[in-house]
Amino acid sequence: MPGGQWLELSVSCDTEAVEPVSELFAGRGYQGGVVIEEPFTQEPDGDNLAVDPSRPVIVRTFLAARDTKPEDLDQIRRALWHLGRLRFVGELVVECRHEEDWANAWKAHYGVHRIGSKTTVRPPWREHDPVPGEAVIVLDPGMAFGTGLHPTTRLCVELLEAELVPGDVVLDVGTGSGILTVAAALHGAARIDAVDIEPVAVRAARENAERNGVAGQVRIEEGSVGTGSPFAGRYRLVLANIIARILIELAPGLAAATAPRGTLVLSGVVESKEPAVRRTFDSLGMVFDRRAQMDDWVALVYRQPAAG
Repeated sequence: MPGGQWLELSVSCDTEAVEPVSELFAGRGYQGGVVIEEPFTQEPDGDNLAVDPSRPVIVRTFLAARDTKPEDLDQIRRALWHLGRLRFVGELVVECRHEEDWANAWKAHYGVHRIGSKTTVRPPWREHDPVPGEAVIVLDPGMAFGTGLHPTTRLCVELLEAELVPGDVVLDVGTGSGILTVAAALHGAARIDAVDIEPVAVRAARENAERNGVAGQVRIEEGSVGTGSPFAGRYRLVLANIIARILIELAPGLAAATAPRGTLVLSGVVESKEPAVRRTFDSLGMVFDRRAQMDDWVALVYRQPAAG
């Protein structure tokens, strides 16, 4: 969209009315663009996402304010009224938007954040003078995949700080933005291998490693643990900040990647699923050490027994 003011048009409707409402909006909206927001249900950790057919769908489009006359909106309202005689179609909602608000306003609310006892995250547009012993991660949240503010990431960073021994070789499974990989490097790890199944996450993690000057210490590849893993060997410290279901699926590979007497840190576990995660890793012979909790989220520390 070019700069300027925009009118955001939105309407709630049932699933049978989505297609005709979308066609109406596409004929009026900027470059025919239409956004369809289906209602969904999901578990607290974001797993098992499913569309909820019992709730209305929201359809949106955008019009250039300078090119839109009151009678244009009246015509759209009349067309929606006629569609509403056949299926449920709610009232048209019109809101004024400024493009600069979308592009820049969010930056004012993303500042410097301490995410551990000695780890801080700052965006590139903020300055921060670190205290001795503090690791400062420069992270652009626009890259997504983890800004450090979610309880699961904060828990994992706190446990990383406690468990990492300078010179460690670390594996970061499900690296996302690479925030844990960068934190491990800044706290003294000799080498960090990181994996993610999403190519865009791999690119983001590599960019963040470059941005923080630690690219020479890390290897970041597309993949996971277990069969077909891009990295072989075992690690003194393994980090996995993923949802519970995936931790359970990857449990054999995570256990196998943890060296004898090594440490496995699991995060991303919503409290209600902790027992299932514990049972899985206990059954593999891993030794439970301790747990940490923040809000409804839990992180677990396991030890790999010494080789027999």
